[in-house]
Amino acid sequence: NIILCICIAAGLVSCSQATTEITGSWKNNNVIPGSLNKILVTALTNRTNIRQTIENDMSAVFQQHGYQVVKSLDVLPPTFTAAKEPDREMLLEKINGTEVDAILTIALLKKETENRYVPGNYGYEPMTRFGYYGRFWGYYSNWYPSLYSPGYYAEEDVYFIETNLYDATTQELLWSAQSETYNPGTLERFSKEFATLVIEKMQKEGVIKDDHTSPMTTEN
Repeated sequence: NIILCICIAAGLVSCSQATTEITGSWKNNNVIPGSLNKILVTALTNRTNIRQTIENDMSAVFQQHGYQVVKSLDVLPPTFTAAKEPDREMLLEKINGTEVDAILTIALLKKETENRYVPGNYGYEPMTRFGYYGRFWGYYSNWYPSLYSPGYYAEEDVYFIETNLYDATTQELLWSAQSETYNPGTLERFSKEFATLVIEKMQKEGVIKDDHTSPMTTEN
């Protein structure tokens, strides 16, 4: 459900090259570049193929820069996310078991029906607008019922993508960005472009280092 509806709509409208743009970002002043070594990547969607593609591509780019990566699909299988309500203790236990330093969440939200979207000419300040952003569990549990609901997405809706980075120990929000994608064409093309763009933005804003030298091992 993250990209499927956009792809369908775009295919009907245009075959031009995909364009992804980050329209706003926010950084926690407590972020220390180089302090993150191992990152859990999770796409918040109940569509396994979309989740797998996005997590694989995002993980691949992180690995290219020397980071260790855990994909949530290897830790939280579809049977876990199929529950009507998330189990807080079980979720955090599984994440803590991976020994990651941070959690990167990727979610597709409705631009037209959610008032959380911030136009590019306004400052993007998620922490001051919505309290549940501040901690990973607050954000995850708030959006779980919608993002994992099969009926949440429809072709006629317009969407934007939100990416958050949380400290795995404190659950504190470290970095957040929203982006839009036009004419994505295929999931594969969008996913690779999106992963590169997000990580380049994180580097530019000092969230992660350009050349990370920690030993690179990947959880499969």
